[in-house]
Amino acid sequence: MKDTMIDKKYVCAFIVFLLAMILLSPTVLAVCPICTIAVGAGLGLSRYLGVDDIVTGIWIGGLMVSLIVWTINWLNKKNIKFYGRKILITIGYYALGVLPFVWTDVIGHPLNKIWGIDKLIFGVILGTIGFIVANALYEYLKKKNGGRAHFNFEKIVFPVVMLVVLSVVFYFVTKI
Repeated sequence: MKDTMIDKKYVCAFIVFLLAMILLSPTVLAVCPICTIAVGAGLGLSRYLGVDDIVTGIWIGGLMVSLIVWTINWLNKKNIKFYGRKILITIGYYALGVLPFVWTDVIGHPLNKIWGIDKLIFGVILGTIGFIVANALYEYLKKKNGGRAHFNFEKIVFPVVMLVVLSVVFYFVTKI
């Protein structure tokens, strides 16, 4: 029972961390539907192939950021505004993405940890940070290039490549 309480604390700390990341970001960076689909496909493929939970979590984190930004942008286009929508959307997507794993005991297994943190939660944090950093890097480089992308589909390539690099690195970290 004590391990379950510790894991719930990690989940709460994780949600607070994600809210801080979203709320403290200076602007909402647009994420396209194709990128969201690519991240979703990567997630499905990694789970199907039995890849380590850190790698799967990386893709879940990337997918959550993509869905959050996509939803906020859609609401902006439809001129739908309500108090706390960023917070509610963020909590909603991360709850939908993480809580089923908590309820089915995928998150919280005592042997599924790295550095004292559940592997799936750790992966989601890495994927969230990686996706946000990749999008920020894309926006920065685009701005430096006069507001134009350097090549076709650059907006898609940056976050997907970031998630692939993180996946490869942590695939080998978990194999050691």
